[in-house]
Amino acid sequence: MDFSHSPRTMELLERLAAFMDRHVYPAEDDLMQASLTQPAWTHEGSWTPIAKLDELKKLARAEGLWNLFLPDAEHGAGLSNLDYAPLCEMTGRSPFAPEIFNCSAPDTGNMELLARYGSEAQKAAWLEPLLNAEIRSAFAMTEPAVASSDATNVEASILRDGDDYVVNGRKWFASGIGDPRCKLIIFMGKSSPESADRYTQQSMILIPRDTPGVKVVRMLPVFGFLDAPHGHGEVVFENVRVPASTLLVGEGKGFEIAQGRLGPGRIHHCMRQIGAAERALELMCRRATERVAFGKAISEQSVTLERIAEARAAIDQARLLTLHAAWKMDEQGNKAARTDIALIKIVAPAMACKVIDWAIQVYGGAGVTNDVPLSLLYAWARALRIADGPDEAHRAQIGRAELKKVAGRSAPGRI
Repeated sequence: MDFSHSPRTMELLERLAAFMDRHVYPAEDDLMQASLTQPAWTHEGSWTPIAKLDELKKLARAEGLWNLFLPDAEHGAGLSNLDYAPLCEMTGRSPFAPEIFNCSAPDTGNMELLARYGSEAQKAAWLEPLLNAEIRSAFAMTEPAVASSDATNVEASILRDGDDYVVNGRKWFASGIGDPRCKLIIFMGKSSPESADRYTQQSMILIPRDTPGVKVVRMLPVFGFLDAPHGHGEVVFENVRVPASTLLVGEGKGFEIAQGRLGPGRIHHCMRQIGAAERALELMCRRATERVAFGKAISEQSVTLERIAEARAAIDQARLLTLHAAWKMDEQGNKAARTDIALIKIVAPAMACKVIDWAIQVYGGAGVTNDVPLSLLYAWARALRIADGPDEAHRAQIGRAELKKVAGRSAPGRI
């Protein structure tokens, strides 16, 4: 296996890094301030798009740094998972960068889902506007009343009624629902609860945001950050009626679609976490060389040197695991790489949490403020130990896979 970057990836990476230096890092303070000073949320909504972010998105698109995540050359950059890895890592260095390049969740996963599973009519209605960043979208799967780490637990319903489906249920952490540009919700619920196969009871359906019966109850802060105007909402769907043509693929395909969507989404999260950890390590090193405590630079303290070394080792280990998973997805398909994706989903966020925490410690009081991006980077790293499947679920999957490897084998000989 070869993890070296292709010439095209290297060229894109150089351009991406230059764009980050010229435009993204200098704008972070303004973008953070604009996010934190959004007006109070009401049930009717009141957040507004950030003008500076839209300005940067236009620049990124003009420079061809757009939709890099989508391997489909017809709609995206046509990059493999391995090609995209260093680019995604670069965008993870800033909390705002992924959206600037139209490579942020949940839109990325929703676009991949539509490109892979959507009908031509569904693609025309929703995929094209998302690719052009004319609209944004939300994904509604997690529910507050059940343990959503097991997606078969969903209780929301999608029931056929003539030429329509009627949707009922309560979802939360519907990311993107707070943005006034959110026009589409991809919803997962049970359409065949009587099915003997618990993995074919669910379906996914496309719901326009303005459909009667869709009500955002509240926006949910993550470690105090509302992530406005994007946001993560608790949403009630009460007798929401949509045409049967809005169902994705067919009844009973929801769990299959969810797995197809979450695989690439999980590895993208891990790629970004490696970038976040690299940014934290860089900030930690700079701060350590600039500050003096107890008569010498913090960088000369043995504990700091040890943490810097441990951080470098942890980041590189996570990167290699992630590149291996990306390579396997490209070579053998997402299903074959399922355990590898689960492994990095455990390793990368936990690694980022540790490295960012060490950087916060070096910054002292400044590290827990919004003067530097560490607190926001940490919040997202910690949240990702739950989002897209908690660590425990991924560990169980890996453990079962390891047990299968030795099932039926004779015991190894003694040495």
